[in-house]
Amino acid sequence: QQHPLLYLIINLFFVWGAILVCGEAEKRFQSKDPSFIILDEFVAMPLCFLGVFHSLPPNFPAWIILLIGFLMFRGFDILKPFGIDKLQGYPDGKGIVYDDLAAAGACCLCLHIGILTILK
Repeated sequence: QQHPLLYLIINLFFVWGAILVCGEAEKRFQSKDPSFIILDEFVAMPLCFLGVFHSLPPNFPAWIILLIGFLMFRGFDILKPFGIDKLQGYPDGKGIVYDDLAAAGACCLCLHIGILTILK
């Protein structure tokens, strides 16, 4: 397992690339957040688990956290609560990626709170 800070730095590099690609896709397809572009989900999803696996007991089945995290991320991404929907207004691919990053952040926070609650 990577250190969470290294994990974050590596993922931020991919986020930057996704913003560029998604911005170009918006221009070429003349559509705001085309549904067939899923690069934003791919770069945001790993951030759901930032530091999560370091918090788990050694023999805890990781697949449970992965499944819960995936479902929670998709829920936040689709419903866009907590003002996440407002992030879509940013231009040049930023809005496409930012809302997914916010959904991943909300998911990560919920996973950490859930793990702390369960382990008490």
